[in-house]
Amino acid sequence: MNRPQSTAPSTSPKRPYFLGVDVGGTGIKVGLVDDAGQTLDFAPLETRESEGPEAAMRRVAELLDRFVNRLGIRRDDVSGIGLGAPGPMDAATGMLIAPPQLPHWFDFNLRDCLAGLTGVPVAFINDANAAAFGEYWLGGGESARSMVLITLGTGVGGGILADGQMIHGTNSFGGEFGHLIVDSAADARLCAWGGGRGQLEAYASAAAVALRTRQRLDEGAASSLADLRRELTPLDVYRAALGGDWLSLEIIDEAARWLGVGVTTIVHVLDPGVVVIGGAMTFGGRDCAIGRRFLAGVAEEFRRRTFENVFRGTRIGFAKLGSDAGYLGAAGYARQRFSADSSAGSGRDSL
Repeated sequence: MNRPQSTAPSTSPKRPYFLGVDVGGTGIKVGLVDDAGQTLDFAPLETRESEGPEAAMRRVAELLDRFVNRLGIRRDDVSGIGLGAPGPMDAATGMLIAPPQLPHWFDFNLRDCLAGLTGVPVAFINDANAAAFGEYWLGGGESARSMVLITLGTGVGGGILADGQMIHGTNSFGGEFGHLIVDSAADARLCAWGGGRGQLEAYASAAAVALRTRQRLDEGAASSLADLRRELTPLDVYRAALGGDWLSLEIIDEAARWLGVGVTTIVHVLDPGVVVIGGAMTFGGRDCAIGRRFLAGVAEEFRRRTFENVFRGTRIGFAKLGSDAGYLGAAGYARQRFSADSSAGSGRDSL
């Protein structure tokens, strides 16, 4: 993690500076980041969703002033703000359209609001895309020219970096991997959120893991989770798997296989060279035997379905930045957009 333990940076800050803002349904992460990706100051804010977007952006603007004063830096050295928020959105115009987590924020120009309050140019980006940019700049894709991030949480999201450029898409829908079709059967599972049939989110999300486990328990499968049943979460499945619970291991392996199907399709379209898996549901990640088993299952399914040279030329690994990826990536995206030399080139060399 790049987040400081105090307001004092570990090395001499490198100008210019960029504010990264990661808006969520319950909390907003805000960090001031230097040109080398070092976090100079950080603070969380409550979203207070019902108070509306303008009130939240006003508190972000006030926090920027506090950062500047506390660090003793010049306000003019803050060259841009990266603002990540959940979709649906129109990234090109700065409009939030209808984010389910923020029902009082519909049809609001979040970008222009924050720019007006701070007097600093704002780059607007989908929150999952911001996390992808963070991993590309400072995390799991740090040495790559191109990279895909797949985030596993309640749903499935992600982001695409192609030669250093974020792929937003015409409808600001680029990287919405949860809606990738992985099962074309007439009776394929239904996505819990959008109702789409056969989509990756119905097979490899936290919601899918919990639902599938409950279904197997209802069918009579033996498991240490039997007493939880309706209240169980993917964390319960992970903990049971650590204890050797057969059903939990089977559920995790099944999710890995479906994610491997999705990874295969993504790679066959984009050929990014690096696929990074992050989000809340990584089953302990690289530091845990269950996480490593999950990743191995994804890679094995990909190996079975792709070409040998493509498999050898693609690195699949876990994300490194955790929950900091969003604000770091938002700051990095602003850095790419608003740095003095941003027009000099594109791709890894300009980051």
